[in-house]
Amino acid sequence: GWSDQGVFNIEGGCYAKVINLSAEAEPLIYATTHQFGTVLENTVMDMATRELDLEDGSLTENTRASYPITQIPNALYPGKAGHAKHIIMLTCDAFGVLPPISKLTTAQAMYHFLSGYTAKVAGTEKGVTEPTTTFSTCFGAPFMALHPSVYADLLGAKINEHQVSCWLLNTGWSGGPYGIGNRMKIRHTRAMLNAALRGDLDQVDTRTDPIFGLNIPMSCPDVPNEVLDPASTWADQAAYQAKAHQLAAAFHQNFARFADYVTEEVREAGPLAGR
Repeated sequence: GWSDQGVFNIEGGCYAKVINLSAEAEPLIYATTHQFGTVLENTVMDMATRELDLEDGSLTENTRASYPITQIPNALYPGKAGHAKHIIMLTCDAFGVLPPISKLTTAQAMYHFLSGYTAKVAGTEKGVTEPTTTFSTCFGAPFMALHPSVYADLLGAKINEHQVSCWLLNTGWSGGPYGIGNRMKIRHTRAMLNAALRGDLDQVDTRTDPIFGLNIPMSCPDVPNEVLDPASTWADQAAYQAKAHQLAAAFHQNFARFADYVTEEVREAGPLAGR
């Protein structure tokens, strides 16, 4: 939540997916799977040795670990802080065409907050075996009691009041859509996130994506420059253009239901292609 006093966490723990979890990629979460107080759900265990097999998804991909936030050494407890300096909106683009990180204007932040674009990935819901594009308003449509525009207006006001830097961080696919491209490397996502939070991207030159209108940093510490440009990671440029325009059209179609509830500036904050 975000009050007049600052931001705060409503939950007191974590509910993490642990399928294929490794100590190398996620050392802190991996450690919790072997700690007292963690509840494991749907995970496979050798009944003779009592050893976990976190790579076994034969029953379901939706294997989980529930653990107290206090089991994460660098977590802020009890989860209260001042006003936000940065807002990170996460998306998982299965089309493989969104940039891995983009700097958002206030209007763009409101647009993408209302859009809530991401992909349902295997294991998040029953029957989902491959990524499926979805627009979940405010990134949590089932939990919105009022019209989504109310929350978007509140967000925009908070961003402007506290001069918050907003970012769209894409953890989805690169070099092609699901089935052809590869998932973004965790180390690159972490490097981009940390660079944004440190302010390393504030003075970096940016370019405007001609299809989505997003401001993309031209460089980022510890991330190859070509990774920052989604088009350059595709071998088939015609296929990239087709997929990118397909996603842009999906954004426009989805946002039509909000058009009468937002300002012209927010309406124009979506993809440039297809207007």
